[in-house]
Amino acid sequence: MTKPAAPKRYLPTSPFKAPVTAAPKHFAVGDRVTHDMYGLGRVIGVEEGIAALVDFGSVQHRILSPYSKMSKL
Repeated sequence: MTKPAAPKRYLPTSPFKAPVTAAPKHFAVGDRVTHDMYGLGRVIGVEEGIAALVDFGSVQHRILSPYSKMSKL
């Protein structure tokens, strides 16, 4: 298995603009979410900017920020 390519570094003096990073996702207690690995769930706890505790039915997981595999429904 190959490793993904390292992200490009942009110098401050470069004429090319660095891509804009997406704003961090924020979840609230009660939000319905979907996760790439665990499926559908509901947020039952939030540690602001650190993690979200999500109930996926049979199991609860603490999903760490930046929540790249989780999205709000």
